[in-house]
Amino acid sequence: MPKAPLHLTISEIAKRCGVAASALRFYETKGLIQSTRTPGNQRRYHSSVVRRVSVIQVAQNLGLTLEEISQAFRSLPNERTPTKRDWEKLSRRWRHQLDERISRMQDMRDKLTDCIGCGCLSMQNCSLYNKDDNAASKGTGPRYLLGDSPSE
Repeated sequence: MPKAPLHLTISEIAKRCGVAASALRFYETKGLIQSTRTPGNQRRYHSSVVRRVSVIQVAQNLGLTLEEISQAFRSLPNERTPTKRDWEKLSRRWRHQLDERISRMQDMRDKLTDCIGCGCLSMQNCSLYNKDDNAASKGTGPRYLLGDSPSE
């Protein structure tokens, strides 16, 4: 079986990862991946970039921001494919964040049918939960959905 090339072109990485070349250039400007340049100024990516881009895609699908991904990547080596142990380290780091997001989303789901505070969805019930627009004094946005209580 032929050995995979150590360095790949931008189009080879894009095809292999299922992303646009512009996404790879964007990730590079954000410091998530890096390339070298040929004498003709063409980008060449180390084969480990395939795994890094895959991790980026998974993390984005989990709702993580590029900044959160970038912070996690700072703990990884640049010229080595992340290992199973590296992935375990990243996933432990993200687990707490994801658990908090899941909890907030479940809470929001459970409160969707109730008044959400300023900008209320139910004009008939609004005066019961938000008399004289008291929720506005708690800040901007849907105050009750964000955790404030109508009785506070």
